[in-house]
Amino acid sequence: MAAPENQLGSPISNFSVRLSPTPRGARLARLLTEQQLRTWGLPWEKATQIVAELAANAATHGRVPGRDFQLLLYVVGETLRIEVTDTRGDRLPRLTCPAEDGESGRGLVLVAALADRWGVAEGRHPRKTVWAEVTVPAPDPGGPCSGATGGLSQGRKQG
Repeated sequence: MAAPENQLGSPISNFSVRLSPTPRGARLARLLTEQQLRTWGLPWEKATQIVAELAANAATHGRVPGRDFQLLLYVVGETLRIEVTDTRGDRLPRLTCPAEDGESGRGLVLVAALADRWGVAEGRHPRKTVWAEVTVPAPDPGGPCSGATGGLSQGRKQG
């Protein structure tokens, strides 16, 4: 048994899923995030928009054929942490000012505006994780503390 000072006061709500780096995988990441946050009884609007942008970036700029990206959500105290990990560690995101008439380049601007904090962590080669944190109400101690963990890949044979 762990020492009392090393025990968490409440369980950590968490959800993890691997998705194909496609527009369909990015859309599914957003939908699964909304569903999971509703299950946890947490506000979902900001977080689903952040996930939509980070997952779209993973599907567009972090895509490597045959390799999935991972979405991880977890809540510690009053902080929801969103992590999207892909296998293009050589392509780190940069916050830039998009052209007024440009059709792209606004994703990280939106993430920066919606998140309390965000950043990039280089992972074990060849991975990188783009993360964002949002302050949320503390989860209900009697509520569910974990979601599904698994992998979904569209259009690929498993074997």
